[in-house]
Amino acid sequence: MHTRRLGQTGLEISEIGYGAWGIGQTMWIGADDEESLRALDRAIDLGLNFIDTALAYGNGHSEQLVGQTVKRRSETVHIATKIPPKNLRWPGSSEDHADAAFPGEHIRSCTERSLRNLGTEAIDVQQFHVWHDDWLEQGDWLETVEALKQEGKIRFFGVSINDHAPDTALKLVRSGHVDTVQVIFNVFDQSPEDELFPAVKEHGVGVLARVPFDEGGLTGRITPDSEFPEGDFRHDYFQGDRKREVYERVQAIARDAGVEVDGVPEIALRFILSFDEVSTVIPGMRSIRNVERNMAVGDGQGLDAGVVEQLKAHRWVRDWYR
Repeated sequence: MHTRRLGQTGLEISEIGYGAWGIGQTMWIGADDEESLRALDRAIDLGLNFIDTALAYGNGHSEQLVGQTVKRRSETVHIATKIPPKNLRWPGSSEDHADAAFPGEHIRSCTERSLRNLGTEAIDVQQFHVWHDDWLEQGDWLETVEALKQEGKIRFFGVSINDHAPDTALKLVRSGHVDTVQVIFNVFDQSPEDELFPAVKEHGVGVLARVPFDEGGLTGRITPDSEFPEGDFRHDYFQGDRKREVYERVQAIARDAGVEVDGVPEIALRFILSFDEVSTVIPGMRSIRNVERNMAVGDGQGLDAGVVEQLKAHRWVRDWYR
């Protein structure tokens, strides 16, 4: 497993990380704890050393599974988690004040809860689950984050940037107050390349690339006939004619990349890892099969520059979360 430096943190983390939303058993139907634990173990067996979870994933359930796994392993595994906004408003908005989303007492109490769930004395990367640059000079969030660092409860600080809105964290990146950013970056949403990537490169900020498969769209397994049960967020995400749109676009990606459709997931991951600004990509992996397929891509090999340029033509601007 190839590793990359996480910004200026000094941490060397695996190119393929573990996105632990799906194992929290909220909004994703079908997660089984025993299978999730096996998948986590297999990923670590194959060299993975970075897991991204959140307090909101199953109200701490994902954190507990991650902590249970890491506690019984001898390998060093770096854990990133996230604090939900106190007002429970996603995405972060200029209409809110920082004190409504991340007052100091909320940051501290959530961090303490996550530490208990994870069973660890320190969180490697503590993140805000949403962010808006209008909050930069507001509230007491920064002094609380710095205090938690001084107390040894968190090592580094990051934010998860609003869906499809990388420009809402540019001021934060340039301020020097953040160690990492987590952002949607994939073959469809290439917007971080415009302004965010130049900014993180200049200021030494690590990048966690999330949603590499566009919630399943870039796995090649979504067809016009695919169905998702009520309660699974993909039921709404792929509503209406969206499944057909995704299917047709994935067929075109496969043609341009010169692969069969079942090879698109590898292309999707290698596209992301072709950008030096990316520290790690964090696909969700709930089965050993997917762990093994995804981990095989973490070999330090990006795509040929010509293929990357071809894939840039598949940029698709839309926000299906709304």
